[in-house]
Amino acid sequence: MTTTRHVTAAAVPAPVAAVLARLRALEATLPPSDGIAVFNRVYLSVTEEVVRRLGAGGFQDPAAAGELDAVFARRYLAAVDAAGAGLTVPACWRPLFQLRRHPGVRPLQFALAGINAHIGHDLALAVVDTCRALECEPAALAADFERVGDLLAGMEERIRESLMPGPDLLDIADPLTHLAGSWSLEMARDGAWAAARGLWGLRGLPETAQEFAERLGSGVGLVGRCLLTPLG
Repeated sequence: MTTTRHVTAAAVPAPVAAVLARLRALEATLPPSDGIAVFNRVYLSVTEEVVRRLGAGGFQDPAAAGELDAVFARRYLAAVDAAGAGLTVPACWRPLFQLRRHPGVRPLQFALAGINAHIGHDLALAVVDTCRALECEPAALAADFERVGDLLAGMEERIRESLMPGPDLLDIADPLTHLAGSWSLEMARDGAWAAARGLWGLRGLPETAQEFAERLGSGVGLVGRCLLTPLG
């Protein structure tokens, strides 16, 4: 998948530049067939497009959008760091890290499982963390949240096309086609926004909010496990 390599650190807010540096470092060090590497390539491409739009005035509040982008990415990078240190990764990411080298799992499955974990769980928590940092309500981020969602929807089709087998493999790829069609980025995004609003409403009840977030992560992880069903 082609990424936007003309984006330079000088044009990027410092927190987002640090995220780009980590994503690029991972791309350079992970084996291409590693499931984390597959997702990382997708995520790097999306992040570079976000940065391009930040520079082009594509967001209502560029500072807030940049903060959300950085906070969001750090949750994925924290999972990478935890796995590298031999620690338990969050439940939403666990299936992908456990099956990242399984020969029966296709690249598209790795990509969708990563997107599912990151959107389905991490995005909701990132919205709440950003609201705390900026001392604002989720509604203040709603317009730019939708802009990012529209960007992802546009890129999702390209991601699927780039990772699906060619026409000569369509017959044996029927299970993959079924799996790919069973997951919806739009529904995951809508669920993330609803979860973020719910968590924000529970901010005065930290134990309840923690339980909500843990159950959200477990549910997203279950979906990821299904997306990573080995196809042989």
